[in-house]
Amino acid sequence: MVNYKELGLVNTRDMFARAIKGGYAIPAFNFNNMEQLQAIIKAAVETKSPVILQVSKGARNYANQTLLRYMAEGAVAYAKELGCEHPEIVLHLDHGDSFELCKSCIDLGFSSVMIDGSHLPYEENVALTKKVVEYAHQFDVTVEGELGVLAGVEDEVCAEHHTYTNPEEVIDFATRTGCDSLAISIGTSHGAYKFKPEQCHVDPATGRLVPPPLAFEVLDAVMEKLPGFPIVLHGSSSVPQEEVDTINKFGGKLDAAIGIPEEELRKAAKSAVCKINIDSDSRLAMTAAIRQVFAEKPAEFDPRKYLGPARDNMEKMYKHKILNVLGSDGKLAQC
Repeated sequence: MVNYKELGLVNTRDMFARAIKGGYAIPAFNFNNMEQLQAIIKAAVETKSPVILQVSKGARNYANQTLLRYMAEGAVAYAKELGCEHPEIVLHLDHGDSFELCKSCIDLGFSSVMIDGSHLPYEENVALTKKVVEYAHQFDVTVEGELGVLAGVEDEVCAEHHTYTNPEEVIDFATRTGCDSLAISIGTSHGAYKFKPEQCHVDPATGRLVPPPLAFEVLDAVMEKLPGFPIVLHGSSSVPQEEVDTINKFGGKLDAAIGIPEEELRKAAKSAVCKINIDSDSRLAMTAAIRQVFAEKPAEFDPRKYLGPARDNMEKMYKHKILNVLGSDGKLAQC
């Protein structure tokens, strides 16, 4: 058993309370490798932002559960080396699909876990989430539950259609499960292809496809039922068109990749939405930089020469999200 506090990590409880009170959201960035982790930590330190390092089931298998423990501990040490004496870093399981997976992550040093029972019948979702909460809370690990289904594909998470969260269920769910935060569905979705072109309209000023607006009426109803309760948005990458254009320019094929407008995420971040998940934008930033190096320097074979620019491009993206979308810059309790 490895307690996350031994690794220098924190859970989400205090940072979420401050985020709700302050009208901003904590960045939850997924990572799979060292370059992503370096970029996330450097961006968080330089903007003085708390940060959530997210690991999906697939990423955990890819990176190795033992290495992840030391990568998280190393992330804390790296933040201190960069000048932040008191970083606030969470290691969070994204979309845990079983009690056994959540337990394993808790036992190996995760400070927060998500149990996603949204695909189950309601009562089964309640029972599974409650079971995870009861185990996690013994070790002061926070738990995120989910109500509603997001469309899209990302790692093992796949759904063809989304189902908005039913506000009438949230009080019962939060009360009976004891979860610390709740992921809801208001129209965000997983992956880089969040909407079909026929669902969008063309912005006459830019010529870009604009997706339908998020269902803020659902968010408002949830907040009315659960005032002050931490709300989470998954599938919140904006799919920057400049990265898509770069990928396509240098041999990629990402036709009709459409994300969530950043102004909608800024609006959500000012509410009880205190955690916003971003994964695909990192993948796009990394892929765009690597493709450009390969196209412009076809003789290059040193991984540092293409992963370095990829890391820099991701750091730039992370800083932009913190500063201009989520508003979490300067929000460390102390640094």
